[in-house]
Amino acid sequence: MALRIKECNEDKDRYGVPREKPEITRQSPKEEKIALFKSLFRGRNDAYPVRWESKTGKSGYSPACAYEWDPIMCEKPRKKCADCANRKLLPLTDQVIHNHLTGKCTIGIYPLLQDDTCWFLAADFDKNTWKDDVIAFLDTCNELHVPAVLERSRSGQGGHVWIFFKEVLPAELARKLGSTLMTLTMKKRHGIGLDSYDRFFPNQDTLPNRGFGNLIALPMQRKPRTQGNALFINRDFQPHEDQWA
Repeated sequence: MALRIKECNEDKDRYGVPREKPEITRQSPKEEKIALFKSLFRGRNDAYPVRWESKTGKSGYSPACAYEWDPIMCEKPRKKCADCANRKLLPLTDQVIHNHLTGKCTIGIYPLLQDDTCWFLAADFDKNTWKDDVIAFLDTCNELHVPAVLERSRSGQGGHVWIFFKEVLPAELARKLGSTLMTLTMKKRHGIGLDSYDRFFPNQDTLPNRGFGNLIALPMQRKPRTQGNALFINRDFQPHEDQWA
């Protein structure tokens, strides 16, 4: 454990420190907001997942594809997207991000890059005790001088703790950082545990063949935002007045 803590603290300029950015507020032009959004939530640019919902209420995410449900080119549901030879992935563009923020679509991000690196680590908490657990986890981050921000999830029934890196890191190292923070948090809680903790994003050290790794939903989509969800919140679980500041 001591070795892992040393490894995760020997260069604080590398991670846990948000990159320098110009002052942006909710009054800033949309181009500046999108640029800030892209500078923080960095993942695969050549592909992104888009949320869908069926007539029966079932929902999920699929890679955005130019041929989705094309009667000739699309092989769903016979084949998964990862196994489709015809798939034509759509890139993540400024317009797609704008559509997400304005409620025209809901997207996520694939945090694990093709060289097994990442720009952020996110911890997911989603059960009844998520508020107590997430505060304990944030306290550990603060004690180790790892800046972290809290977002209420899209459902409102959980939270994401985001740690942004100043430079790209091996996913294995990023996940070691998260594991160290989680282990120290559990030790402080004296056996109570962190039942609401679900997983880290990225969820893998290496990228699966032809796959994308686990996705995480991006915050600030307009529809849940109107309900106080998918927003960054303070330790009292109240949304920050200006989400862009």
